[in-house]
Amino acid sequence: MDLTVVTYVIYLLISIALTVWVARTLSRNGRVFIGDVLQGNEKLADAVNQLLVVGFYLVNIGFVTLYLRSSEEIDTARALFEALSVKLGVVLLVLGVMHLGNVWVLNKMRRRGIMERQQTPPVAPQGWTAPVGA
Repeated sequence: MDLTVVTYVIYLLISIALTVWVARTLSRNGRVFIGDVLQGNEKLADAVNQLLVVGFYLVNIGFVTLYLRSSEEIDTARALFEALSVKLGVVLLVLGVMHLGNVWVLNKMRRRGIMERQQTPPVAPQGWTAPVGA
């Protein structure tokens, strides 16, 4: 079998396994964070979490498949490992950027929610006061 095809198969297996592992880890550990962002609305938190996971899969697996093709000929074990290291390194960087992007967006949403909660009076107004000088 051609070593280029072997490289493709190994690359796909490792990249997709990494993507699934990262998505599951982010989903499991991010659920609490999303629940806090959405002020305890568990059903909405679960739905947003699932949508983020699906989007994460689509973007990352799409990138992995687009980045599959190799322009260099792989004819030795050394070339196979070098090609895999470059491809997997780029995939890991993309996974990291996607993760940081998700955390950044969720953190902005969380901060906005905290500010909105701080602006809400703790007690509803109980009366009306006329303006001074009127």
